[in-house]
Formats: sequence, C-alpha cells, structure tokens
Amino acid sequence: MKQSHGSAGSGVAAPSKSLNGDGPVYGALDLGTNNCRLLLARPSRRGFRVVDAFSRIIRLGEGVSQTGALSEIAMNRTLEALKVCAGKLERHGVSRARMVATQACRVADNGSDFIGRVRSSTGLDLEILTPETEAKLAVSGCATLVDPAVDYVLVFDIGGGSSEIIWLDLTQPGARRSTANHRINPEAAIVAWTSLPVGVVTLAERFDGRNVTDQSFEAMVASVQEMLAPFEAAQRFRERLEGRPVHLLGTSGTVTTIAGILLGLPRYDRNQVDGIWLKVPEIEQITARLLAQSYEQRVAEPCIGRERADLVLAGCAILEAILRFWPAERLRVADRGLREGILTTLMMEDGVWRAGRRRRRGGRNQGRNG
Repeated sequence: MKQSHGSAGSGVAAPSKSLNGDGPVYGALDLGTNNCRLLLARPSRRGFRVVDAFSRIIRLGEGVSQTGALSEIAMNRTLEALKVCAGKLERHGVSRARMVATQACRVADNGSDFIGRVRSSTGLDLEILTPETEAKLAVSGCATLVDPAVDYVLVFDIGGGSSEIIWLDLTQPGARRSTANHRINPEAAIVAWTSLPVGVVTLAERFDGRNVTDQSFEAMVASVQEMLAPFEAAQRFRERLEGRPVHLLGTSGTVTTIAGILLGLPRYDRNQVDGIWLKVPEIEQITARLLAQSYEQRVAEPCIGRERADLVLAGCAILEAILRFWPAERLRVADRGLREGILTTLMMEDGVWRAGRRRRRGGRNQGRNG
C-alpha cells in the first residue's frame, strides 16, 4: 500500500475512516539515524488521540560517519522495521500521512538510493527532510510544553546523527497565542536555529561510547562546543538572555533517559516523564553518576538498557555543551517532537485540529529519539 507524505494542495487523498473506529486516522513516520518510529492518531477534542504506535532502534546511520554510506546490514534492519510500519498504516486505513527521513539519509552517499529501495520494498514514500523543516516540526510537536511566561526558550533535539538547536523569542509579535490549544505560535516565535552535524551515534562512534572517561567526556563536550561557537557568535544569545526569564525544552532520548533515572523508574514510562521539569544541578548529578559507571552498569540501568548504554553519555556531552553555552536554571522534558509536529500540521491543514488542552499520549517506551 503506497502512502503519500504530501501537504495541503499536493493532491493527497482526503483521509479515510479507519475500519476500527470513528474518524480519520493520520500517520507520522520518523526514520532517524537511530530509531524508526510511527505514530497513528485521530483528531479529538483535546488535539488528537493515539490509536497505534511503533518504535524500534535500527541504527540506520551506524558507521556512516566513517564510510559515508549506509551499510547493507543497517538497511536490512531498517527495512524490517518499515515493513511493520507499512502493515500498521494499511491495517488502520491511513491515507493521510507524512513519512520522513532525517540525518542518516541526508548525508549518506546512498541515502536517496535507499529511499527508492524502501519505496519498492514496502510501498512507503519517504521524504528526506531539510534540517530547517525538521527543526520547525520538532518545535510544533512540543509547543504546548513551552512556558509562555518566559521571554526566551531554547528548544533542542539531540538525535542520532544531528542535533537541532532552536531559539524562541516569545516577545516577538504574534509569538504568544491566547488559545489553550497552542499557547505559542512556533512560526512567529522562532528567531534562530541551527543543525549540528553530530548526534549520539556519531559522537559515540568517534569517542568510543562504551568506554567513557572524564577526559574523553570533556573531549566530547569540547567538540560540540566548537560546533556551537559560530552560531552563538552570530546570534549573541548570551547578551540577549542577560536578566531575562528563560528555560530549556529538550525533546530527545537523552533528556527522557535522564528524567527516568532521576525518578528511579523500574522501567521507562512516558506518562511519568513527558512534561516534567528538571533542575540543572539534577542533570549534572545524573551525568556524573553515569560517568562513574562501567558500560555493563549502564546496561543494567532500567531506563537505558543494552541498546542505549553506549550512546547515553554522548547525549549527556551534547547536553552539557548546550548548558555551558546558555546556562539556565531549569529544563522541561518532552517525550514528543517530530512525529507530533507532523500530525499537528496535517490536521491543521485539513481543518480538523481541535482546540483545548492536549492530554498526555502514548505508552511506555514510545518516542525517545537520541
């Protein structure tokens, strides 16, 4: 079953009604460097209601930073996951969906060829997102977690192969909305963004994410700071933020993992993590704890496991670099982002986006990125 990504005016068929319930079902598929994730939802009075979801670590971008190409093993792993997604899309009668690929397919020499292979093997028509579009969709997906009382918000998405950094200025005309559904207008609020060509997979491969010492961790932080420096030099946010209320909003597996560890969860639970606030000293405490552990000890952490144990400290290093550039007292955790932004956009285009506060959605182990 071929699924078209499209947007308003693109000739995409109107959404059909699922055979398993009332109302049209929309789909969002995010094929990242590390994860393949699908979210299916119906419009509701509170925004939308999830009807199905899928998440699998596929490490599509494994080795790309060294070889410049997607490996056959990684592509085969990914195709198996995408076949599951195609089955869910067909089973729910989804005809209005957007399916996107990010950094791994952007930078790999054979990225476009792989997209063609996906189309012929699964019928899924994936679109390779530009970094700018990825950043805007990520902001749209977590906009309801922005505190409208502050002046500036730094939204960041630490992915597998890239990291998006987006500054919101809520003093901009039209940036704040009065409706309960969207308390801010992301398009009006975004004043600067950048996409760093580094994520948890690429950084861990470069510095050996399994065996991290204090020295190698600092080397990771310094590497990311070098990438952030030109952006700060051009935008001068340190000057802008002086004496102004500001908070950070993180949408990535790094911050959700830190939150899960801090809460002492016996297993990761999205409903306890999404939307909580962390104090920066708490983040530093968890980072220090993970640095003191061996790889096997990190594997034993319930919210990390073997699939993420070699990546989590790379994510912590990226977060530490961000915090050193733009110090803040608090950070809000978002277990939502790109997929939710896609669904919101599609529903707004079709005029079915409902006003009202959105409920927390999804189940355990869904939606973590980096």
